[in-house]
Amino acid sequence: MKKILLLAAVAVMGMSVSAQEFRFGPKVGFAMSTMKIDENQDDLGARKMSPKYTFYVGGMAEYKINDNFGFQAEVLYSPLGAKEKIDGIDAGVVYVGEQTKVNLGTLLVPISAKYFITEGFSVAAGANFGVILTAKQKTVIGSDFISIDVEDEDGSGEVDIKKDIKKLNIAPFVGVEYMLENGLFFDARYSLGVSNLSNDNSGGKVTNSFAQIGVGFKFGGN
Repeated sequence: MKKILLLAAVAVMGMSVSAQEFRFGPKVGFAMSTMKIDENQDDLGARKMSPKYTFYVGGMAEYKINDNFGFQAEVLYSPLGAKEKIDGIDAGVVYVGEQTKVNLGTLLVPISAKYFITEGFSVAAGANFGVILTAKQKTVIGSDFISIDVEDEDGSGEVDIKKDIKKLNIAPFVGVEYMLENGLFFDARYSLGVSNLSNDNSGGKVTNSFAQIGVGFKFGGN
């Protein structure tokens, strides 16, 4: 009887191990980032900056518990942010306007739970934990005849605004992924920024949301 129970336990353990699967690999892709500025936190006076089109690059690790469920963690870098154009006034001779670009160099750590509809197709939900490493803003004042960079002290044309931006950007996300038999995969996701990135004590709110489309390759597995 003890032998039968032992054999049964070994068989169950073997089934469990065979169902588990670990994969890892690189991924790169395209990102569309936007920022929302709400000076009163009432959504009535909020304005949404225009999208910034950028990239991301990094790696991922996936642990599949069984045929249907798994977890995934990633480490990515992406220069997120947004841009904004403010129309100026017609002074009779020139038309003066202003363009601003915000660049947030962000280290992203997405963690998600995955549900595998088929072996190659899955959906995911989780949260992006973004650490903002650099924060810079470039403003250009333009006209029909000339444009002027609003420069900082080193003359680069960018102003360091890191002191005005909080370091952590938490963004819940949902996404989908399709993987081929050889390990090549394609994914897409949308991350909704919920963290207030503004260090301004006047009560304003700044959030950063972004969409991503990427490709990667998974090593490992059974």
